Amino acid sequence: MNKFYLALSLFTICALSVNAQNKPQKPKRDSTHLLQPVVVRGYLSQQNVISVPASVAVITPEQLKLQADNSLVSTMNTVPGVRMEERTPGSYRLSIRGSLLRSPFGVRDVKVYFDEIPLTDAGGNTYLNALDFNIVKNIEVLKGPDGSLFGANSGGVVIINPINRYADSNHVEVGLNAGSYGLFHEHVAVDESNNVNRFTLSQAYQTYDGYRDHSYMDRHYIQATDQWKYSPHNELRAVAFYSDLNYQTPGGLTLAQFNANPQASRPATATLPSAIGANIGITTKMLLGGLVNDARITDHLRNVTSIYGNHVDFANPFITNYEQRNENTFGLRSYFELSGTSKPNYDWKINLGLEWQQTNSDINNYGNNKGVKDTAQTLDRINTNQHFFFARYTADLFKRLHIEGALSLNYYSYSFKNNYPLHQTGFTDRDFTPEWMPRLALSYQITNNFIWRASVSRGYSTPTTAEVRPTDNVINTSLNAQDGINYETGFRIRDSYDRFSLDASVFYYHLHNAIIRELHPDETEYYINAGGTKQPGLELLGSAWIIKQNTSSFIRGLQLNEALTLSKFTFSDYHTAGADYSGNKLTGVPAQVSVTSLQVLLPERFNLFIQHNYTSRLPLNDGNTVYAGHYNLMQAKASWTWLVSAKTKLEIYAGADNILNQKYSLGNDLNAVGNRYYNAAPLRNYYAGVNLVM
Repeated sequence: MNKFYLALSLFTICALSVNAQNKPQKPKRDSTHLLQPVVVRGYLSQQNVISVPASVAVITPEQLKLQADNSLVSTMNTVPGVRMEERTPGSYRLSIRGSLLRSPFGVRDVKVYFDEIPLTDAGGNTYLNALDFNIVKNIEVLKGPDGSLFGANSGGVVIINPINRYADSNHVEVGLNAGSYGLFHEHVAVDESNNVNRFTLSQAYQTYDGYRDHSYMDRHYIQATDQWKYSPHNELRAVAFYSDLNYQTPGGLTLAQFNANPQASRPATATLPSAIGANIGITTKMLLGGLVNDARITDHLRNVTSIYGNHVDFANPFITNYEQRNENTFGLRSYFELSGTSKPNYDWKINLGLEWQQTNSDINNYGNNKGVKDTAQTLDRINTNQHFFFARYTADLFKRLHIEGALSLNYYSYSFKNNYPLHQTGFTDRDFTPEWMPRLALSYQITNNFIWRASVSRGYSTPTTAEVRPTDNVINTSLNAQDGINYETGFRIRDSYDRFSLDASVFYYHLHNAIIRELHPDETEYYINAGGTKQPGLELLGSAWIIKQNTSSFIRGLQLNEALTLSKFTFSDYHTAGADYSGNKLTGVPAQVSVTSLQVLLPERFNLFIQHNYTSRLPLNDGNTVYAGHYNLMQAKASWTWLVSAKTKLEIYAGADNILNQKYSLGNDLNAVGNRYYNAAPLRNYYAGVNLVM
């Protein structure tokens, strides 16, 4: 804890120093010193992030550029309350204000959108690892349950924008980087536009041998976007991508194995083959396409409608079997926005909308013969439907008080049949009771740059297809949704010149009927509803330009950023298999995380970025008998930009990760059979690359 108080004290001193510098003389407000205001689009219309009555974090293109461009992990972990892991290259896991108990791999309990198109399917699964880092232009993270506008979730919402609306058009970008452990990554983007149309075609390829044995990955990615402004206030956007991802999974190690050789893959046992012997891994081929029509019907009425579909081919040869999934999703999202005539002391908006999704899945399990599917074990068909209606009212009173009320009605159902060995001819249906998800929020502008906020919202998360039909091949019709209430308050403060900003939140989320992953002795999984959790926490995100941006001194700018997360998450009522875990710490959640970064701007467009991540120890099993140790991660990146001509620039950069050479596990297997909890992350490693824009 001393480190956190020290970091917080340092940040506060620096912030006070910035404010003190502002008082004697006010710098002129010119484009050199002012940044583009950070806006959020996630709440249906664009608004300045400082006034949003919710815990929202925006990762801008400038922030993305500071990170290594081969993984989203370090970028996402700069957001307080967000924990992203990568058990092996290409294997993402993501949680917002919660645990990864439900996610042995993949992303669950978080709703993810790609522009206005849900990337999360009707069955609750998200193939976030299908995306290439370089096509992500902006990320919005809406923390806490937000089902009033986005449907079933109890963690939060992530919105990925593949279009940088502020970037220069009519350009070609080529990037290439390489690094330790066989890392190679290239990308090409062509952007062409005129007065009414903007078309972008992007391609990327990444390959990585990995730090551990049997951890090779590669991904081919291609994407096309088109923006057609068919009238002054109307726009049609088309988005499509194809991703072909393949990665090996080395498997978890025991502590003794991890200490002896962290680069090793899982060895064989008396009854089970090794990771290499079973050739375990994952292949995901995903094709997604959609249209988004944003139309201003009148001066006071707007409609946004999205239609979309995707197809996924998924294969996972594992220790115990070979799973193959064929999934097809299609859906619609549409909402209207009615705004009133602006008055001096009263503005209002009303939104009405719906979202509908259907995912049809063939989920088949076979024997695994060294990575080749063998005799059929179980062949199932599951069709999942999820839809909801939502309404929202917002009002601004006296230019200071902002109030919001939102409500959604959520429907969820699935039907299934066994094609082998039972050869069922008809489907069995399960319909969940429709659930209301309300949200109330307000913010008050105490001064022009100091805004207080508070909210209360209900979270509701239905079991995913992978939980209803887990790897033990038994369809669990008794698994219910989890739900809870989140209470939250906080404030945002900044100075008049955007040199200092601070966003602080405290919350308490009480989750009921929590979905928990359990394992059979043969390592196949199943899920149960096991009581609830109590999740109080504090989050702090601050930024300060200690030395303001200038064009004359040796240090042309010095920026300090701090992201602090304090969590005290516990099981409130958890009884299973004769054990009582009530009061135990929530599995997989560190009590403290502090991410501190420093950006230094130097002459001749040199830039240095340094980031430190401290993560405290965390429990690896529900009984809290085994913990992963704390770690300190240091990374740095230096870059130089050469303006070749008015339209051409060349960026050369180099960086290092895990500079302190920490031996740690990033992506622990929670509640692992045989105590195989650990997936070792790389030791000190390096990378270098170039980007050419012309």
